[in-house]
Amino acid sequence: MTETIAPRTVRSPGAPPTLGGLGLFTVLLAAALPLIDFFIVNVALPTIGRDLHASEAVLELVVAGYGLAYAVLLVLGGRLGDLFGRRRFFLGGVAAFGLTSLACGLAPNAWALVAARVAQGAASAAMLPQVLATIQAATSGQRRAKAMGLYGATAGLSMVAGQILGGVLVAADIWGTGWRSVFLVNVPVVIAGLVLAARAVPETRSQHPEPVDGPGTVLLTASLLALLAPLTEGRSAGWPLWTWLSLAAFPFVAAAFYAVERRADRRGRTPLVPPSLFALTSLRRGLVMIVPFGVGFSGFMFVVAVALQRGAGLGPVPAGLALAPMAVVFFFVSLAGPRLVARYGTRVVTAGALIQGAGIGLMALAAWRSWPDLGLVELFPGAALAGAGQALQLPIVFRVVLSEVEPARAGVGSGVMMTTQQSSLALGVAALGTLFLSLVPALGMRDALVVTLVTQLGCVALTCLLSLRLPRTIG
Repeated sequence: MTETIAPRTVRSPGAPPTLGGLGLFTVLLAAALPLIDFFIVNVALPTIGRDLHASEAVLELVVAGYGLAYAVLLVLGGRLGDLFGRRRFFLGGVAAFGLTSLACGLAPNAWALVAARVAQGAASAAMLPQVLATIQAATSGQRRAKAMGLYGATAGLSMVAGQILGGVLVAADIWGTGWRSVFLVNVPVVIAGLVLAARAVPETRSQHPEPVDGPGTVLLTASLLALLAPLTEGRSAGWPLWTWLSLAAFPFVAAAFYAVERRADRRGRTPLVPPSLFALTSLRRGLVMIVPFGVGFSGFMFVVAVALQRGAGLGPVPAGLALAPMAVVFFFVSLAGPRLVARYGTRVVTAGALIQGAGIGLMALAAWRSWPDLGLVELFPGAALAGAGQALQLPIVFRVVLSEVEPARAGVGSGVMMTTQQSSLALGVAALGTLFLSLVPALGMRDALVVTLVTQLGCVALTCLLSLRLPRTIG
């Protein structure tokens, strides 16, 4: 195991910071927490609603409030890490995540839970960009490739494992905590993470830090809120006038953001999202591919959780475990990803999309033929194939996106990538979730599920086509 490097050694130009094995484990542990918490509440929502007497609209805010705060602050979190030190900001973000998780677990009513979830999303946005930025700045060569592969595997596995863990914890009802345990379980993990991070994570920062881009931060936040807020809350609120006005304002606010950032870039300053960053072909094409992948994946996870519990009548544990094959296969296939990429290049991503599509198709067929007797056995073949296909896409695309980003811009690059991913996840829950719930009254739960899964196949087909434009090799 690599020795811990003292702060004075990190700042020495002759001894660049090095992320050892324990440090990598620590940052990956922290990377798993925000993604687990995005999905962990899916199977806990019915229990939360009953216990706190919360309406469907408020329950959606429990998910959306976290996702929105997380998405809009990610790039700012990356910039602040570059400016003040990534290790320092990482430690602060981890501590804040633990405190806000405790607040979620102790929330006395639904609105207190919503507020705590918004704060938890903000803490995640401070913590997560430092993970990728530290990997980018404190590793190189094959060590960086391996670390990025492990990060992608961790991210994908966390998203599936979160839903499974949520079902297990709710059903276990540890010490009578019920749904609260899905948040309280973070607290001991955070304490262990803080101890490990203080010992094993090196300090890194940009050599030429720039001040925070105030106008860019405000306009990016406004852009994402204008798009995501009406999509996540529109259906449950009955699509009031403000949702349509917000969606209509989105392109204009986004255009203003781009104009401000381009002007700052031309004047030699470092804007929040430098347009010059998108000159990197690998970053630009990788980000475009993340969007349909994230939309389809998060929408799928939300819809399956609702369908299995409300439609098929499964409890939290069977509903969560129905996707266990996806998580297990994802983990093992992702370990083989780096070797496959070294041999076949990024065409592995194209193969992964085709395999994922086959898996989603099998799950749609199982829903059509077996409903309402739909569970682990019926979904096993499709879930296993889908997990294998996802494992050949997500970790590799993450590597592609950051492959050409220089270490000085590691925080900015990782923040942009995470913002794209998180916005896509929130958009997927909103779009596919709205489609599914809107179809249920007219078509019934089974047909609504099948139509939604077929719609997700469209997202998979798009990722497959976009993967053909990725650079053949990863630098």
